Amino acid sequence: MTVATESAYRSMTRVQKLAIFLVVIGPEAAAYLLKQFDDDEIEIICKEMTKINAIEDATQKLAVEEFSSVILSSYGSLLGGPQYTRQALEIAKGDFKATSILERIAPTSNSAEVIKEIEQMEPRQIFNMIKTEQAQTISFVLSYLENDKAGPILGMFNQDIREEVIERLGMMEPTSLELINKVANSLSKNLDTKQKSTMNKSGGVRMVAELLNTLDKEDSKSILANIEERNPTLGGEIRKKMFNFDDLIRLELPDLQRIMREVDSGDLTIALKSASDALRDFILQAVSKRAAETLKEELEMMGPVKLTEVEAAQERIIQVVRRLEEQEEISLDGGSQTV
Repeated sequence: MTVATESAYRSMTRVQKLAIFLVVIGPEAAAYLLKQFDDDEIEIICKEMTKINAIEDATQKLAVEEFSSVILSSYGSLLGGPQYTRQALEIAKGDFKATSILERIAPTSNSAEVIKEIEQMEPRQIFNMIKTEQAQTISFVLSYLENDKAGPILGMFNQDIREEVIERLGMMEPTSLELINKVANSLSKNLDTKQKSTMNKSGGVRMVAELLNTLDKEDSKSILANIEERNPTLGGEIRKKMFNFDDLIRLELPDLQRIMREVDSGDLTIALKSASDALRDFILQAVSKRAAETLKEELEMMGPVKLTEVEAAQERIIQVVRRLEEQEEISLDGGSQTV
């Protein structure tokens, strides 16, 4: 098993891992397990199952090991996709309900073509296309982009527009199909769409926090301060989600211990290279005595490390934190630690 394969699997959400496991065990066993979930949960799981194609042997093994408490009654069909998902759903819920659920999770609008086309454009091109649009439309477009692209685009707007867009993103709910079609039709006059894609993203507090983290620190600080002045509740929620490596010190110890069980030991050693003594001591409390001794030895023996490598390791750890918080396995509300 390659390190890359294991690392990729460990970075998946619990739902993604469960979807892989259900594909591995075959439709009959998967149907039995699906019966244990309610319809809303089934929709979420099935969305992930439809995205799966062939599964590598190493990934199969990891999924089976993680869900080994489940009795495997089938180890057949290793292909996911819509056909597999329908078969499992029909066994679990019957033909009518299976069709109903699949219709709700299937692509339903050609407006997705517009978003797909925009996603492939350069930031400056996207900015030129949306710079005269209303803040609501700008927010809608940015909500479908990755932060490494949305951040630079946001930075091209003046301060007032940025703050309004950020605020709208923070309050954005899952977007209705009617609004998607309306906005996409407005933008499509500038596009030559060729590909289809299912849209399943939206804005929200989490996206805003991650987006602000990509901006210049002073700009980010100013935008957040102004939002907090106008909308204290929203501003507070955004601030809580703007979590960085140094913020680990404000977690409750049990939550930090949960995080440490998911973190790569090599990443942790590099990440602690620039950490404060207080944060190092707190993290050492969250690991076993043996692991703490090993960590201390590795830090003492480690030579100079590039800042970019330290920041990259810290970011990978923060991704673990965000995943666990999203899965409601930890809380970022914090404890009483101070740096």
